[in-house]
Amino acid sequence: MAAGSSTIWVSMEVGADGVALITICNPPVNALHPIIIAGLKDKYAEAMRRDDVKAIVLTGAGGKFCGGFDINVFTKVHKTGDVSHMPDVSVELVSNMIEGGKKPSVAAIQGLALGGGLELTMGCHARISTPEAQLGLPELTLGIIPGFGGTQRLPRLVGLPKAIEMMLQSKFITAKEGKERGLIDALCSPDELIKISRLWALDIANCRKPWIRSLGRTDRLGSLSEARAILNTARQQASKVAPNMPQHQACLDVIEEGVLFGGHAGVDKEAKVFKELVLSPTSRALVHVFFAQRSTTKVPGVTDIQLKPRQIRKVAVIGGGLMGSGIATALLVSNISVVLKEVNPQFLQRGQKMIAANLEGLVKRGSLTKDKMNKAMSLLKGALDYSDFKDVDMVIEAVIEKIPLKQSIFADIEKICPQHCILATNTSTIDLNIVGEKTNAHDRIIGAHFFSPAHIMPLLEIVRTERTSPQAILDLITVGKIIKKVPVVVGNCTGFAVNRTFFPYTQGSHLLVSLGIDVFRIDRVISSFGMPMGPFQLQDVAGYGVALAVKDIYSAAFGERYFESDLVNLMVQDGRQGKSNGKGYYIHEKGGKPKPDPSVQHVIEEFRKRAKTMPGGKPVTLTDQDILEMIFFPVVNEACRVMDENVVIRASDLDIASVLGMGFPKYRGGLIFWADTLGAPYIHSKLSKWAEIYGAFFKPSSYLEQRAKSGLPLSAPSTSQQASTRSRM
Repeated sequence: MAAGSSTIWVSMEVGADGVALITICNPPVNALHPIIIAGLKDKYAEAMRRDDVKAIVLTGAGGKFCGGFDINVFTKVHKTGDVSHMPDVSVELVSNMIEGGKKPSVAAIQGLALGGGLELTMGCHARISTPEAQLGLPELTLGIIPGFGGTQRLPRLVGLPKAIEMMLQSKFITAKEGKERGLIDALCSPDELIKISRLWALDIANCRKPWIRSLGRTDRLGSLSEARAILNTARQQASKVAPNMPQHQACLDVIEEGVLFGGHAGVDKEAKVFKELVLSPTSRALVHVFFAQRSTTKVPGVTDIQLKPRQIRKVAVIGGGLMGSGIATALLVSNISVVLKEVNPQFLQRGQKMIAANLEGLVKRGSLTKDKMNKAMSLLKGALDYSDFKDVDMVIEAVIEKIPLKQSIFADIEKICPQHCILATNTSTIDLNIVGEKTNAHDRIIGAHFFSPAHIMPLLEIVRTERTSPQAILDLITVGKIIKKVPVVVGNCTGFAVNRTFFPYTQGSHLLVSLGIDVFRIDRVISSFGMPMGPFQLQDVAGYGVALAVKDIYSAAFGERYFESDLVNLMVQDGRQGKSNGKGYYIHEKGGKPKPDPSVQHVIEEFRKRAKTMPGGKPVTLTDQDILEMIFFPVVNEACRVMDENVVIRASDLDIASVLGMGFPKYRGGLIFWADTLGAPYIHSKLSKWAEIYGAFFKPSSYLEQRAKSGLPLSAPSTSQQASTRSRM
């Protein structure tokens, strides 16, 4: 008999052998919804009561064990601030009913056992699995720690070093490795899984196999001094790689508690710390990002009108430079055939070499096998003309940002490519209507804006015009998913969503330098906030060509809120090209970390002299917080305009775009989420003050002003957003 609703249930079947098979079902990954947890408690209580039950096998329906706790419950806790929505799983179910039960339990695992799912299996007295099943405790990615006893049982099964690595890095292992490490007791095929698990459970009940309670084990923990040394090393490592994330140190504290005072004391502390962390700002931010990322592919008028995506088998990429070769790599790795078109044999060969190097890099990183690399290369064909474009399903143009060149390419490919072929451009700034001006294929023209390096960076900005068809958008979203990108659909304007929102980021940093603030101090402040690097190091890495290429476009588009800076021109005049020639704001030596270059000072002095922005000719005095806010608040201000003009569908799309496209710290929830934690009135008052002192660059937008007055969060949908504009057709 099953407990639960029609799709979410827990069933128990008792066989003639006296084994109760308890199955959890909550498609697609059997997440631990409160109904499942109540059902498990109910079935376990029944199994313990019944005289015809000698042992229990716990498994999941549909070829998967369990993907972990239902994250929707966290959202409920965050909305209400009430932790009582979290059911007691750790002590009541895992410790008392499963592990402490008077009848043995064996977990039968296939597909995956993650988070709370793996924790359930560790409460069982043995674990049998198919070899490829994925095992892991990824809770720290949501700002919390394992909460169902995982911090205590995993170290007792696999040893401290491996357990710490799996928890702190949210690293999955296969069951095959789990068997070598002591997490899994036996491996078998899916067909044999239940049969072998039943026999194992009976063997424990009949004392033919040991009855092992993981929480009581200490043999894998090592001596106290060894354990302390391992924990100290892990603490130092965590404070380096995750200085702003409290869950890392908290996890180590809880592990240590169990090492010092025993597993039960550890479980008690784990439950207490888990509840504190669930309500922390970090958990709220990371859970927000988790759901925001899953909603980017919900596009009104595209994904809700019963359209079916067409298959994209063959894609042509025009231009084999850094971006083109990266895009081609991403497609090839996902088994999509690519025609790479270049203007001459030298450029074509260079592009093919770059693709080969990208693939070799993926092999070195362990994310691609040698066989898959060879398969990917076999799907690549080079071309010097358009003759191979007759049967392509999509073209992605990735040439330099020159309007006449792009226009002539689009006029050519419209004539040659089949009628259904999607015509995409990887432009990062140019209006799509201008790109497609000389064609009649406006319904098929779309922006596919990748971020460099395109085969690694996860964001794909899909840019639609008023005339792009829903079918073309849906097809590109589908390709995005196939090549493991996160697609965000945006409207057509200068810079689109990401580059437009973030253009004040570099601008603000240049403005601060002109006011007398040190370049390297700015980078330090921005890095300690959680960005991968500061704006000046980023400019070195990206190269100055991009900044110079878009300068006039941005200046024309953004008028008085554009800060005219000739710092990059002066850097180039001084023989500096950034990372590409080893000399920028930093000195870049091969294989070494960038070092601040003191000799850049004379260029900066010249820039300040020309800029004439220092009040009374004297450098200003600012705190680190001032620096942070003067760089990020103009970015938030521009994001307000982007939302006001409906360039994005929802505020959370900008959060994802900022995290995945610009490296905004994920644990702060994305740009708009972070801004809302400070509040529109505060941001507005700061920008107004700076606008009076330093000019129009800081002038608050009308959207920000309205939100500051009304007290509404920046992320709340506005009434005008329901109207049909750029991002919603």
